[in-house]
Amino acid sequence: MVLLRPLVLLVALVVSDLHCLPWFINVSESQGPGTILQSFFFNCSSYIPTLKLLHVQPPTNFFNPPSLTRWQGIYMGKITLSSSARLDALAVNHYELQLRFTCGNHTMEGPLSVDVQRDPDHIQCAGRFASPAGEIIQVPEMVTPGAQLYTLLLPGMELQGAQMSITSAQDPPYFPGHFSINGQGWLQAPSQGLKGQAQKVFQLQILVNFGQGQSCHGMLIVKVLPAPSSQVSFLEQTQNITIPENLVPGSKVVQVQARGFDVRYEILSPMPCPLFSIGRVDGLVRTTAPLELAQAPGAAVTRLQVKAFERLWPWASAKLELTVDVQSINRWPPHCLPAMLVTQIPETTPVGTVLNTITCTDPDSPGSTLDYQLMFHRPPGAASLCLRDTVLQVNATLDCDTPGACFQHAASILVLDNGQPLMTTEVPILVMVTPVNEFAPSCEPRTFRVREDARLHTLLGSVLGRDMDYPHDSIEFYISGGSAPFAVDRLSGEVRLLGPLDYELQKLYRLTVLLTDHSQDQDPTYHHSGSCTITIEVEDVNDHAPECEPPFQELTIHSHLGHSVEVTKVSCRIPEEPHRLVFSYSIVGGNSQSRFSLQGAVLVYSDLMLGLSWPEQPHTYELLIHVADAGPSTPHLSTTTTVIVHLVPWTASKVATSTRRATVSSMMTPLLVTDMEAFWQPESWFVVVLTVTSALLLLALGWLLSKLLQGLTQVLQAPNKQAQALLLNSSQGTEGPIEGFMEAQKMEKTQAPSSVMSLRHFDGRAQDSRTGRNYLFNTHTGARSWV
Repeated sequence: MVLLRPLVLLVALVVSDLHCLPWFINVSESQGPGTILQSFFFNCSSYIPTLKLLHVQPPTNFFNPPSLTRWQGIYMGKITLSSSARLDALAVNHYELQLRFTCGNHTMEGPLSVDVQRDPDHIQCAGRFASPAGEIIQVPEMVTPGAQLYTLLLPGMELQGAQMSITSAQDPPYFPGHFSINGQGWLQAPSQGLKGQAQKVFQLQILVNFGQGQSCHGMLIVKVLPAPSSQVSFLEQTQNITIPENLVPGSKVVQVQARGFDVRYEILSPMPCPLFSIGRVDGLVRTTAPLELAQAPGAAVTRLQVKAFERLWPWASAKLELTVDVQSINRWPPHCLPAMLVTQIPETTPVGTVLNTITCTDPDSPGSTLDYQLMFHRPPGAASLCLRDTVLQVNATLDCDTPGACFQHAASILVLDNGQPLMTTEVPILVMVTPVNEFAPSCEPRTFRVREDARLHTLLGSVLGRDMDYPHDSIEFYISGGSAPFAVDRLSGEVRLLGPLDYELQKLYRLTVLLTDHSQDQDPTYHHSGSCTITIEVEDVNDHAPECEPPFQELTIHSHLGHSVEVTKVSCRIPEEPHRLVFSYSIVGGNSQSRFSLQGAVLVYSDLMLGLSWPEQPHTYELLIHVADAGPSTPHLSTTTTVIVHLVPWTASKVATSTRRATVSSMMTPLLVTDMEAFWQPESWFVVVLTVTSALLLLALGWLLSKLLQGLTQVLQAPNKQAQALLLNSSQGTEGPIEGFMEAQKMEKTQAPSSVMSLRHFDGRAQDSRTGRNYLFNTHTGARSWV
């Protein structure tokens, strides 16, 4: 029964490209022709495959060409023993078969190793004498009497108690004597020798009995040859050969050569020879089994005795002592566990942390010492890792906050043995360093300035955030609270305006900007935060024009030649900006002959300019005064107020008097009467209604007004006595105490009518229409007093 390993091979040849691993099978030497050694299963769906036996080492015809049949959709190949197979573990115990499987364009080759196992129960006769044709041996006639001619049993069979005998007749005159078989199974020449028996042939029927009914028959034909005419000899009597232990069975060791005619070679000892064989014709010594010294230490030195003899005259022979030294070869690299090291550690791993321990052994020399070297590939020359003996440790701080500093450390441990040749094993190492969010983001306080009339989405500046973790400055920005009219871009930190500003309502904003980092830790949900204060100053922009109170003035002044008269003071302000108090004033219209000037906000009439003619009749000036703010803020806005001045010359207002003289000093300025008009801006619909009503009213009052003007002209042409007296006193330079003037006015009050509209009774008094109180103007100082 075949002792086969339970191997079934399925190979997808069309899809995959696999390297075939060697197959090993064991077969008993008792197996005969037709025995199936190994079955193979192949998948080849698109082509008709082939399976070939390329060669056998050592060469033999014991194996049939492999068969290939289709079975249940797959192909099954078989290797069987041929009809001439006679396995003998003592002769050859290892065969190497090279097979080739082809499926379309895909070819796969692989060896099949056949180990022949000894079978103690299997008994067979040695050599070919047990074959149907028998064994033919040639013996020279000069052979020594009783010499060993042939070995009937393999070595070791004698221990099994085999009994051999020649059953055929050996009667003279055909036989010079009896051939005999000793206890070792050797056929020995007759005791009389074979001299004179040249060219004779002796047929011997041999029976081998092993007991218990086991036996074998064979025929041995002995041909006697005449004495050789030449001698066989080796060039050297001894020879030493050194071979490596990694030679495969069938490898050439050495080729021996001997002088002679038609020389043949054989190994005399050791017999049997389990490690080596010799070519009978060519004398080529080959290996027949693996020479691994680890498994077979006795194979280190083998001494062979090789015999060379002539084919026709076997007794003409020579011997050679051949010593074969098997040298140990370092064939296997160190074997390491783990074969690859892949680990993941955070960047905060302390120095000295053990990552892993590597265990390596040398299959060629299990107890030998190995060398370990740590080599870095990426980043080159890194010192973050170190190897102490077989322990891989963290050697330096793993900092991932510098671009390209870590994340992946690719290295390898090179393990070297001390054999010849030097064998190495490389253990790849991949250490993935994961980032850790160590630092909180921060930003510097900043101050931005923005005009209060800035447009929406105006860029005020950027918040400069900093984060030392990698990737650097991976920050998001937020504003704490949402009441301020500002917004910060979440990614860039740009601060922009989102609402209107009013300097008068709020001049300063303080915003708290929150910073949150992201994408800087193995855990995406882990964040650090920080904050800083951003100050935004609103720049004042002049967005309100000055307003004058009142916006329109109409007044009458009396002047005389050579004097300056303060007409009025323009009062302007900006209600929305009460802090703005600086204005510039200029007369932009109506100042004919340049009689009026401005001293700040005061309008002054002056007759000091030479060359100007003195007006003899009253004259009206409609002055346009331009008022603009003059502060540092831009733009400068302005408004225009109107002042209508009725100028009454002093000569035109003289009135003769014969009763009393005014005590007003000649230096007193004329009395100024100011009529204040309130300014009111009604609604649009009211303006339309008022305009229509006013038009009708003006038509009605037009006629009445013309009558009143005629009466007023007559009054001006006939001034009253008191006005003439006052003018006379002023022209004569009469000076008196103000008390006398006041007394004179009181006396005239009882005599003059109370009409306010009549200038013929004007006594320097004026009445407030709102309160009903009377007041007196001092024409010299411009002061007034209530009466």
